[in-house]
Amino acid sequence: MNVSIADAAPAPSEPLGRYIQRVRDSLSLTQVELSAKAGIHVQTIRKIEAGGTSRLSHKGKSGLAAALGIPQEYLDAVVKQTPLETVTALKFCPKCWTPGTTLDPMWTSLRSKYCFACGTTLRDRCGSCNERIMSLKYRFCPYCGESYKN
Repeated sequence: MNVSIADAAPAPSEPLGRYIQRVRDSLSLTQVELSAKAGIHVQTIRKIEAGGTSRLSHKGKSGLAAALGIPQEYLDAVVKQTPLETVTALKFCPKCWTPGTTLDPMWTSLRSKYCFACGTTLRDRCGSCNERIMSLKYRFCPYCGESYKN
């Protein structure tokens, strides 16, 4: 189950713990399940959600972003309590991405233009109708019905 990028956007001045818990709950994940998916200890998840820390290591940030299906920039914005630079669309590699799997965190970086694995230009629009991709929960474009994958 994926959360849409719009639903996962942090609210202004939302604490890190509350944000992580909100996104985790929207995905119906337990703390243990999130811990396993993110590759970090469950005690770390509990500490974050309890408000015991307001910082994330690089490993923690990348693991949580991948596990929750959100861009790392969202976590940066929450940790730094800065306004979020709006991410208007998801990006994926049409060659490497397998429908139904989570996106590679490198693809969701605001600065990424090409796939780091194969060099293909990342796609943020439907190849058929050119509408922005707002959710990869489904394999097909909701506007024209074409598959996102080549």
